[in-house]
Amino acid sequence: MQEKNNQITLSVIDSEAENKEILKRYRALLRSCRRHDMTPEEKKLIRLAFDTSMEAHKDMRRRSGEPYIYHPVAVAQIVSEELNLSSISVVCALLHDVVEDTDTTLEDIRGMFGKTVEKIIDGLTKISGVFDHSSSLQAENFRKMLLTLSDDVRVILIKLADRLHNMRTLGSLPREKQLKIASETAYLYAPLAHRLGLYAIKTELDDLVLKFTEPEVYRSIAQKLQQTKKERDKFIADFIKPLKAEFKKQGFKAEIKGRPKSINSIWNKMKKQQVPFEEIYDLFAIRIILDSELDQEKTDSWRAYSIVTDYFVPNPDRLRDWISTPKANGYESLHTTVMSSSGRWVEVQIRTTRMDEIAERGYAAHWKYKESAAENMLDDWLGRIRELLESAESNAIDFLDDFKLNLFADEIFIFTPTGELKTLPSNSTALDFAFEIHSDIGNRCIGAKINHKLVPISHRLHSGDQVEILTSSKQHPKEDWLNFVITAKAKSKIKVALKEEKRVRSDEGKEKLARKLKQLKVNMESFNLNDLLVYYKTPSAVDLYYKIAINAIDLKSLKDFFSKDGKLRSVKAKSSAPTLEDLVKHARGKAGMLVIGENLEKIDYKLSPCCNPIPGDDVFGFVTVNEGIKIHRVTCPNAIQLMSKHAYRIVKARWTGQKELAFLAGIQITGVDDVGVVSAITKVISSELKVNMRSISIDTNEGLFDGTIMLFVHDTEHLHKLMHKLEKIHGILKVIRIDTNE
Repeated sequence: MQEKNNQITLSVIDSEAENKEILKRYRALLRSCRRHDMTPEEKKLIRLAFDTSMEAHKDMRRRSGEPYIYHPVAVAQIVSEELNLSSISVVCALLHDVVEDTDTTLEDIRGMFGKTVEKIIDGLTKISGVFDHSSSLQAENFRKMLLTLSDDVRVILIKLADRLHNMRTLGSLPREKQLKIASETAYLYAPLAHRLGLYAIKTELDDLVLKFTEPEVYRSIAQKLQQTKKERDKFIADFIKPLKAEFKKQGFKAEIKGRPKSINSIWNKMKKQQVPFEEIYDLFAIRIILDSELDQEKTDSWRAYSIVTDYFVPNPDRLRDWISTPKANGYESLHTTVMSSSGRWVEVQIRTTRMDEIAERGYAAHWKYKESAAENMLDDWLGRIRELLESAESNAIDFLDDFKLNLFADEIFIFTPTGELKTLPSNSTALDFAFEIHSDIGNRCIGAKINHKLVPISHRLHSGDQVEILTSSKQHPKEDWLNFVITAKAKSKIKVALKEEKRVRSDEGKEKLARKLKQLKVNMESFNLNDLLVYYKTPSAVDLYYKIAINAIDLKSLKDFFSKDGKLRSVKAKSSAPTLEDLVKHARGKAGMLVIGENLEKIDYKLSPCCNPIPGDDVFGFVTVNEGIKIHRVTCPNAIQLMSKHAYRIVKARWTGQKELAFLAGIQITGVDDVGVVSAITKVISSELKVNMRSISIDTNEGLFDGTIMLFVHDTEHLHKLMHKLEKIHGILKVIRIDTNE
């Protein structure tokens, strides 16, 4: 897709020869599609897609000078032949650049090819627009791509085919463009191909990246591989000769072949082992592919392993069983390393035809093998992407770290006490494992037994560990748990549990306060809470109740209050900031502040403490039994419940202009914990905008801070102006308005 700006015009073009070549390529595409037993309707759709693409790109050429239509046909060929996808994907591959590069619209696509094709083309177009090839790839772009991926995996499969063909033809671009595209491929596309189990594409992309980033290294290794090919082929033939005879004797239908390691993997070994090419001995692997029935695959694979080890001595430390425990990307195979008769170690891979196709084509093969676990594993992986996207913070860099950690990292395999297998990212802790089993077990986890040895909940796990989680009904999630768990699931569950615990404890505190007030002969009414919130410097009723529950507030201090007419009044409250109740009373004395009812008259009302509406908010009135009309924001958490259950008690309300008064509002600020940032915040609030703060609380954690500020503003315009000013402070990442009941 990136070549749309690289079109050139040739002075002399042999149109007849080009048309013959285009027809030849199109017929090759049709031959590759015939394996899918296409219906006449599907053939017509492919022809229509080809004609549409041909017309749309008729005046366009690639940097190489070739007609642009070569590219979509080649991508469609990869989609059909190498990814084994259906006719819908072939159609989308032919059309993948049409909307982006020409006047054809998505509506046109839907009219000709239907909604499914339109949706996939839309996804491909969005992905294309995500990348700015003049600057470095940004983490936010990565997230946008994944949002598209999580809708329809065919989008990314076609995009990978597109990228593969562009990498194959990268030689016609200038050097700086080659480096840019190759680096982007290594950063994003090759890892995605790996995670989707597309081994063949991943391997070729890695090799092509090396070819264009380090051409001398690539040429040197390719040349040496070619020079040693004859010797290597003879060794392979001698090695597999007795195996072929034995497999035939035992009635196996099997293909046995030598497969050279990729140039990129050889280069990585040379760097890792710090040795020259001549000292890399495992330049190839022997692959045994069995023609086996689905229910006999595991048995046949181990029988084949037995035959191999009858002829060659295995290295017991190099056995890998990915048939019993497939990799997260669906890869299944038995790997062993054996000693050849000439004294060389040789890697042997044993798999069935189905496993081999899934190993090469990854999740793209699950359309063919519906009974396999690949489809479910794909759904699981996409589900994990969605979970990460939904729980991700706005900071895209943090999100990218989470994503790579949870989805691109190596997996470890952990066993439960009953032998059930769980897959987790590397470096997961015992607590991550507990949450993987169930959130209740995670919440009550006090430790673990790993291989029968007692360890703390922060203990890092290793592949093969058998883990028994120890729990206690008295255990509850702690804030510091977030410092050592790494899975997105554990982090989100801990945060939910902490919030819920605070809510439950606040109910206990509310009851405790009610009993104390009863002793003072004071009713537990909301208008009494405002003085207490000011006096105890807490931002909300929930925080007040919670502090009372954990004894952070001593109710003996209520002696500083006195009771008057069944209401609580603070002796010291007179010198503090005005309460909401005072402000509301003051508002009633002013004409034109809030009007209520069908005739929108001025009526007595109270501002509901659950959402603290301020002028400018969309509001409604709710007729209560004992407290008259209460004003709620339309976005109040309780609004839906009130409107659905008691619609007859809802009355209209709207604000009219008034800026003499101040109303309580809450904002939450997240930022980098840096010297002077709190001072800068308070300066903007108090000095620049002359806003009175009622309370400010800040928590820091690993270089970041979360702050909650309760302040008095005139209206929503005043509040938004303040928030906008705060967002401009260096180090501030996020400023949002909050409801005080949160």
